Amino acid sequence: MADTPTPPHSATEERERSRRIGALGALVPFLRPYRLLMFAALVALVATAMISLALPLAVRRVVDTFNSEEAALLDQYFMAALAIAGLLAVGSALRYALVTRLGERVVADIRKATFDRVISMSPVFYERIMTGEVLSRITTDTTLILSVIGSSISIALRHFLTFVGGLALMLLTSAKLAGLVLLIVPAVVLPILFLGRRLRVLSRENQDWIAASSGNASESLSAVQTVQAFTHEAASRAQFAQMTESSFYAARRRIRTRAFLTTIVIFLVFSGVVGVLWIGAHDVRNGAMTVGALVQFLIYAVMVAGAVAALSEIWSELQRAAGATERLVDLLETVDPVNDPEAAQTLPEPVQGHICFEDVNFRYPARPDVSALDGVSLEIKPGETVAFVGPSGAGKTTIIQMILRFYDPQSGRITFDGIDLRDLKRDAFRRQIAIVPQDPVIFAASARENIRFGRPDATDAEIESAARAAAAHDFIAALPEGYDSYLGERGVMLSGGQKQRIAIARAILRAAPVLLLDEATSALDAESERAVQAAVEDLSAGRTTLIVAHRLATVKKADRIVVLEAGRIVDTGTHDDLVAKGGLYARLARLQFTDGIAAE
Repeated sequence: MADTPTPPHSATEERERSRRIGALGALVPFLRPYRLLMFAALVALVATAMISLALPLAVRRVVDTFNSEEAALLDQYFMAALAIAGLLAVGSALRYALVTRLGERVVADIRKATFDRVISMSPVFYERIMTGEVLSRITTDTTLILSVIGSSISIALRHFLTFVGGLALMLLTSAKLAGLVLLIVPAVVLPILFLGRRLRVLSRENQDWIAASSGNASESLSAVQTVQAFTHEAASRAQFAQMTESSFYAARRRIRTRAFLTTIVIFLVFSGVVGVLWIGAHDVRNGAMTVGALVQFLIYAVMVAGAVAALSEIWSELQRAAGATERLVDLLETVDPVNDPEAAQTLPEPVQGHICFEDVNFRYPARPDVSALDGVSLEIKPGETVAFVGPSGAGKTTIIQMILRFYDPQSGRITFDGIDLRDLKRDAFRRQIAIVPQDPVIFAASARENIRFGRPDATDAEIESAARAAAAHDFIAALPEGYDSYLGERGVMLSGGQKQRIAIARAILRAAPVLLLDEATSALDAESERAVQAAVEDLSAGRTTLIVAHRLATVKKADRIVVLEAGRIVDTGTHDDLVAKGGLYARLARLQFTDGIAAE
């Protein structure tokens, strides 16, 4: 590619934060509960490092006794070397088991904590980030962290101990040769520090592109029928391919930088080893040291050089994991403007379902220049059925979202049984609400489990009763396995009307004191609509019911109809009163059933 695309906004915005490996410190709270496991792994790690450092000592004894006439002594040294190798094998296996278990446990906790956080975030959060990107962070980023906790950190510590211990034993073996080796260290460390920072930035950019492509793919696949219906496959392929290629080119730059770093480090390290070996060979010829001592020093030098080379490679892995950690921390530390109060009030028992809007003004964060609700004041009495009508964009669905406290008003307040929603825990008042959304959500589960979603402790008989009330029993019973039939992802096996009846059955089963119907019958045929209307009338008896509808036939029997336009309440009254007044409602009524009005 001639021009490399700019990384996603999140990457450019936080590139300055991508300079330090200290981001991995955010993992400490997740590691803290497993101190004992970490201690055991550390003991195994230190033990294996010490055993590996003891191995060259046995090799030196073996080499120096090659010409000895005491065969028994030579055998003893060989047996000692074999015993050390056995201990090293056992210790390494134990270290691997402990560290891998620790990594899997911690990453499982991170995934749960991240999901726990994002599942409770308000829609404000999802206006700024795609769900596919969130899933990428939970999966791809945690996989990187797993490789670090379950492998890289352990290996890094082992190589660090090998480096320190090997260097100390090199000094004891030959201070002269060790001094020469130390001259090489600054030449090795500087490239690691300089290029490591560059690797950090590139790793973050690579992960951001992966997350962006995941979000794009998730969006396209979730709407695959729409994509195909509008013959948008080629454009979707091109967009996904562009993001994937951008991820590849970011990865290629990271790989190129890492390869260059590895080349420099390995060349410098092993060039130094060759030079030291050349000088040591002359010392052996001059009688300044034994062959065994040179072999011992050489083994330690190779171990130290290997440790440095390994640390340079592990450093880049730590850089990638630090980037992944930052991204997860961003999720965990995201401030949700809609949250529970520290000292929440309690709803009085029994719950009445008395809802009041007091001069509520609201603008969606994504559309701050457009007023969704403008000075709305409204009292909905317990047990009252109130319908909201008006043109698209008038604020009808916004009313429903505000009652569920998906958003908070910029001014004014909404009360539930006299208590401001902001003073209640969200789950406390949401348990008192049943909703049938405009776009019903069907989960990839059986029909029974989809209805039971409304009340998890419901019996099979209660589920079937709710389905009958929602005019859903007949089509469910006709499915291959009846109520146990799998409905597919997002209910692909059902028609739009069938999905809506499942959602209505779910709301009926919940039996909450407040019922919200957002275009609940819009996808039903005339016969099913009449059956559901009867069920809704029975269900709404004694409950506070709010109905949002474009089809005015569904709201004619409401106790009160609220007419909205441009976020304002422009009229209220019964169907007959509003028709008699003229105005917006009368115009809408004439458009939908002219003959009916003429008859009246």
